[in-house]
Amino acid sequence: MRLSDYNYELPEGLIAKYPPEVRGGSRLLVLERETGALIDSWYRDLAEFLRPGDLLVLNETKVMKARMFFLDEQDREHEIVLLEKHGDIGGAGAGKMVLYRGRLREGEVLRLRECPDTQIAITEVIEGGIAKINRDLTEVAAGYGRTPLPPYLRREAEKSDEERYQTEFARHLGSAAAPTASLNLTKEILGAVEAKGVKVVKLTLHVGLGTFLPIRTDDLTAHKMHAEYYEISAEAERALEGARDKGGRIVAVGTTVVRALESYASSGKARGETEIFIYPGYDFKLVDAMLTNFHAPKSTVLMMAAAFAGWDNLEKAYEHAKREEYAFLSYGDSMLVY
Repeated sequence: MRLSDYNYELPEGLIAKYPPEVRGGSRLLVLERETGALIDSWYRDLAEFLRPGDLLVLNETKVMKARMFFLDEQDREHEIVLLEKHGDIGGAGAGKMVLYRGRLREGEVLRLRECPDTQIAITEVIEGGIAKINRDLTEVAAGYGRTPLPPYLRREAEKSDEERYQTEFARHLGSAAAPTASLNLTKEILGAVEAKGVKVVKLTLHVGLGTFLPIRTDDLTAHKMHAEYYEISAEAERALEGARDKGGRIVAVGTTVVRALESYASSGKARGETEIFIYPGYDFKLVDAMLTNFHAPKSTVLMMAAAFAGWDNLEKAYEHAKREEYAFLSYGDSMLVY
């Protein structure tokens, strides 16, 4: 299984640099897996493609202001991004794992650019640009951090991103990136979904920056995913069982929800760490439909979408989306695949 087999040309002009002016105003491309049929629609009309008895599953994680800047003893600047929380989703979490740029060494002490009295010490330098530090930065990030926009947006976070790079139902603080498939979900859209007879439940998976890290090997079987923490409530477990018993479809909103559900289905554990890497050939155990974004070439999330939709279907859908000038990536339009 080769990474190079799952690639496509993405024009820079189709990457959405900003969200739609009105939340929920994005487009929706609907793909039927069995026939490959495509329907051009709108995100706000999601309910039209759902059925009574379906179960819509959301991720209620909340994005931290994870991006900060520290200075070393020579006043050199180091960008530090606080990684996702693990363990207790409602508590403070470890807050001691960071992604960094430049060079760091163990034992080095850094001071926060905006508040020099706030210092951290590097306790361990790990491969892949990850380091451990000596203190929990969660509260520091809340006061001094910036919204950690994906690097491919190639712009600094603005005040509006604090709201728009967050879902309306975000609850558990702990992600270093947003569950972007649900950024356009509104109370009105969810109300229409529930009025259709669809039950809505939520789980939590704290999204890590591993979502954006490149796959560094052409052999997909050799790639190791960055671990993320997930938790599925007893209520959600009952809803999942009930939907299956009644013949309803389980509709995952986003690749993060797919990761949590498929990890749960594989392990039987309602909470824990997941390193699941879903790529073509994977046998889905729980998910019947997926609402997702248009993903970057050669990314882990593109691999998941290809596994679910079938690469031939997905490639044709992406070519259609390019011709019709859909907006791609985190702030862009969406696909519903069933």
